[in-house]
Amino acid sequence: MLCFLRPLIAAALLVILAASAAHAQEFTLKVAHFLPTSSTTHAKFIVPWCERIRAQSNGRLRCQIFPSMQLGGTPPQLYDQARDGIADIVWTLPGYTAGRFPVTEVFELPFMTPNATAASQALWTFYTRHAVKEFEAVKPLALHVHDNGYLHLRDKPINTLADFKGMKIRAPTRQTNRLLSRLGATPVSMPVPQLADALSKGVIDGAVVPWEVVPSIKVHEIVKFHSETDPAMPALYTAVFLYAMNRKTYDSLPPDLQKVIDVNSGLPLAAELGRLWDASAPAARKQATDRGNLINVIPATELAAWDRAARPLYGDWIADMNRRGLDGNALLADARALIAQYAAAADAISARPAAAPTGSTAAPRK
Repeated sequence: MLCFLRPLIAAALLVILAASAAHAQEFTLKVAHFLPTSSTTHAKFIVPWCERIRAQSNGRLRCQIFPSMQLGGTPPQLYDQARDGIADIVWTLPGYTAGRFPVTEVFELPFMTPNATAASQALWTFYTRHAVKEFEAVKPLALHVHDNGYLHLRDKPINTLADFKGMKIRAPTRQTNRLLSRLGATPVSMPVPQLADALSKGVIDGAVVPWEVVPSIKVHEIVKFHSETDPAMPALYTAVFLYAMNRKTYDSLPPDLQKVIDVNSGLPLAAELGRLWDASAPAARKQATDRGNLINVIPATELAAWDRAARPLYGDWIADMNRRGLDGNALLADARALIAQYAAAADAISARPAAAPTGSTAAPRK
C-alpha cells in the first residue's frame, strides 16, 4: 500500500513546490516613457506607482524605469513597444500617431474640458464604454489628460485671433494641429522632446503645452511670453495620455500579482493622474514668472471668437465617426455628459463643509 501511495505523495509535493515557486517568483517590469526624470510624470507618478506595486507585492513586482526614450526608438513608437513586448509598460501620447486612435480624440477637441481631474475620469469611463477595441493590442492601466494647455511664445504674446497669423506653433496631436490651423497659425507637429531645440533655433515661434511640461524641458528659459486663457472657460485644448501594459506580460503574472496591478489601475488611477496634473501647474508657472517672463490672460469675450473659428472641428470629428459606422453625435454627447458628471461631483465634494477635527467640540449656535 505504501508503495502505491509514494508516487501520489511525490506528485502532490511537486504541485505544492511548483505553486510555492510561482508564488515566490519575482518580476521586473521595464517601464518606458519620453520625458526626463525631472518631469512630474516620472518623479510624481511613475516612480511612486512602481514603489506602490513593489510594496503591495512584497517586493515581487519591481520596475526598471527607462525615461527619455532610453529603450530606443521615438515617442510615437512607444505604443508599439508595449504591444510588442520591447517594454512591459509605457506612458505615451496616442495622438503622436495621427488618426490611429480616433474615438478618444473627442477629448482633444477645443474647449471641451474644465480640468484634468474631471476629464481624466470621464475619459476612462468613456474608454470602457466606447473605445476598448481602439486599445485592444495592449492592456490599458489608465487613460488621462493633462491640465489646461496654453500658448508659450518666443518673441511676442498672442492677445487676439489676428495675432495667430504668420505664427509657426508646435502642436502635439491631429486635433490640436487642426485647431491651430483654424485659428490662423501654421501648425508644426512634433513630440515634446524636440520642442526645446526647435524653439531655440527659431524653427517655431511658439508651442502649445500645459504648464507642467514647461520646466521639465526648460521652455521657460527659451520663450518670453505665455498666453493663458480665461480660467472660467473650458481649456483651449488638452491631450490624451495612455499608461499601458504588454498583454503577455500581464497574463504571465500569477493571479495575486495581477490583482496588485488591477488595484493600481483604472478609474482611481485616472483620477489620481488628473489631480496630479492639475496640481502641477502653479509651481511650473511660478518658474516662468520668477524669470521675468510675461503672462497675459485672454478674456472670455475674445475666446468666443476663437471658439467660433474652431467650431467646425466638432462637425469634422462627428462625420469621421459616422464614416466609421459609429454614431458621432451620440459619442460626443456622452463625452460631454461624462465630463459634466465628474466636474459636478468634484464641485459637490469641494462645497462640503469641513468636518470638525476628531475629539473637538463644535461651538453651539446662538
